Amino acid sequence: MGDFLPVHDALAYLSGGWRVLRSVRDLTSGAEGVFTGRTVFSPLNDGGLLHRETGTFVWQGVPRPAERTLRFLPGSTPGAVDVRFGDGRPFHDLDLTTGHWRTDHPCAADLYRGEFEVHGEDHWRTRWRVGGPAKDQLLVTDLTRERAR
Repeated sequence: MGDFLPVHDALAYLSGGWRVLRSVRDLTSGAEGVFTGRTVFSPLNDGGLLHRETGTFVWQGVPRPAERTLRFLPGSTPGAVDVRFGDGRPFHDLDLTTGHWRTDHPCAADLYRGEFEVHGEDHWRTRWRVGGPAKDQLLVTDLTRERAR
């Protein structure tokens, strides 16, 4: 497993800008893709954070612009957040109190199994294993904090 950094205030930890590098592998076909871009966690009026990710996704050599928006809302403790899609639908729970968290998200016939690891003040990683009738994928995302120069 490894050593993880406990996070006592998840929203404070996540706040700000992060560089994003995500690998996507189709475990059945062997096809691979890479997303590179930026995520910004900015304050919402309800005390949560708006997560806006923008960048380029290259799948089998073809680059395309890609973006997504999530809402990270205060959870039951300062180390926890309630992650929602941009339209407010529930996505998953997240508790970074120990610096490591596992969660699931059922999506139609597919199951997303997530693992979150905090490796330091400026680096965290997510892994999503997606399985279903037509999917067998692994998505690994490294996020590195952007520092003011």
